[in-house]
Amino acid sequence: MTLPIITADQRLTEVRGVKGVLVGRWGLGKTFQLWTLNPSTTLFVDIEAGDLAVKDWPGDSLRPRTWEECRDIAVLLGGPNPALRDGQPFSQDHYDRARQRYGDPAGLEKYRTIFLDSITVAGRLCLQWCKGQPQAFSDRANKPDMRGAYGLMGQEMVAWLTHIQHTRDKHIWFVGILDQRTDEFNRKFYELQIDGSKTGLELPGIVDEVITLAEITNGDGPPYRAFVCHTANPWGFPAKDRSGRLELVEPPDLGQLMRKLGAPEAAAPNPPPLH
Repeated sequence: MTLPIITADQRLTEVRGVKGVLVGRWGLGKTFQLWTLNPSTTLFVDIEAGDLAVKDWPGDSLRPRTWEECRDIAVLLGGPNPALRDGQPFSQDHYDRARQRYGDPAGLEKYRTIFLDSITVAGRLCLQWCKGQPQAFSDRANKPDMRGAYGLMGQEMVAWLTHIQHTRDKHIWFVGILDQRTDEFNRKFYELQIDGSKTGLELPGIVDEVITLAEITNGDGPPYRAFVCHTANPWGFPAKDRSGRLELVEPPDLGQLMRKLGAPEAAAPNPPPLH
């Protein structure tokens, strides 16, 4: 048996997907970005139950209500992880049980883009589940231990995000809410709105692209919405572009951004005007 070396030619012909997180403050139109994506090949995972802005969007959607359902969707999308033991999330055993529950995942193959809205609410579902696990109770008094719950939540969320990210042939976009905070020196900074700190700290290292949808003001002109795409930006927004193809500021059109990232099939053929 030889080492499974992948040649450069094989790597270049692989079907790959863009993995990114889109963050922004309330009301700027993060969910509305669905309209810029191809509805025939996009699956909307509506964890937030906030689809009013896209209620007429003609694509398919899923509405998980529990953390167990979120994990089942992840294992059906990404397949089993052969490194995990039976009984562990995302193992072959978990995959088989999810198949028994929901049927053959072959129906998911037609989707090239998965739009998960939002990671903020997924974190709440995860924390609620973690509070009921043995790790969330102290050994001696058997009383609730929030440190244990948050520790377990961090492990669960990172494992979930990483498994979905390993779905190599699909484009994955996680949507999250961005909070503006102030430090002890009265300086503004931004962070992902999610319970616990581990997920927000590790997420930028898991995905390829971190895009902030923001309202920007330059000089005396009127404010405008834009995608901020570079880590070094004058506003301090979280951002990252591993592709090297994006400008500091891009138009707030996710489909157009996907074209620039080399995935034109992900964009809507005729997107409506953004507002």
